[in-house]
Amino acid sequence: YERHLDVAYQFMVDNGYNAVKSGYVGNIIPRGEHHYGQWMNDHYLYAVKKAADYKICVNAHEAVRPTGLCRTYPNLVGNESARGTEYEAFAGNKPFHTTLLPFTRLIGGPMDYTPGIFDTKLSFLSGDHSFVRTTLAKQLALYVTMYSPLQMAADFPENYERHMDAFQFIKDVAVDWDDSKYLEAEPGDYITVARKAKGTDSWFVGGITDENPRTSAFTLDFLEPGKQYVATLYADGKDADFEKNPTSYQIKKGIVTAKTRISVKLARSGGFALSLIEAAPSDKKIIKKWK
Repeated sequence: YERHLDVAYQFMVDNGYNAVKSGYVGNIIPRGEHHYGQWMNDHYLYAVKKAADYKICVNAHEAVRPTGLCRTYPNLVGNESARGTEYEAFAGNKPFHTTLLPFTRLIGGPMDYTPGIFDTKLSFLSGDHSFVRTTLAKQLALYVTMYSPLQMAADFPENYERHMDAFQFIKDVAVDWDDSKYLEAEPGDYITVARKAKGTDSWFVGGITDENPRTSAFTLDFLEPGKQYVATLYADGKDADFEKNPTSYQIKKGIVTAKTRISVKLARSGGFALSLIEAAPSDKKIIKKWK
């Protein structure tokens, strides 16, 4: 693999590709090295440094957990390196899993969790199988709570086509940020994060919970005073439940300011996503004030 890196990276440059998502599933061959052994640690770093020579970004899956190397090598734009969404198709991740990762795995650098699953029951599979243990609204929230400057919309296009009003948040949400505010959190239970989109005045908020329903309440005091914003809230429906009714959601829109207080009910393993876009004069005429 290492013998072919130069040829592979040059092929990418010649064909206009500036990022690669690498993966190391299964046994390391031919010598049987371990994923977390010293030899493989050296390899992961070598692949990133060599990619930098060709101005190529790397998003490495199954690699060793990062330890801040993305500061030295900013072309390391993401890693998996923990149980991501793909594990939902195996034994499944527990509902608390994504409330814990921001305080463990993400300390070392961005994580490519591959969120955005709308068909959480994996209805295209037959027989007994695992399922994604979240509501649809929680999947939207992960785009904010799980930092990564390289994001995916990881479901089938036809599953998004059935929920294009909810998919709008994925279209709107930024992938990198100028500022982040952690509004409330208890590791393993819940977390609510607000982030300011890079180079804009727009903010996005994501909140998730574990297997217990809860109410998230916070003030938008991180917004610029005196300005008005169009708030669009994507929240769990009244009958939402990650096991019984994961695709139940509701969308609410209104004009807000830095003084507005938001209260949102989260279902079991539920969540919410909130976009806050500076209001244009026409918005103020046709969109009602938040209540």
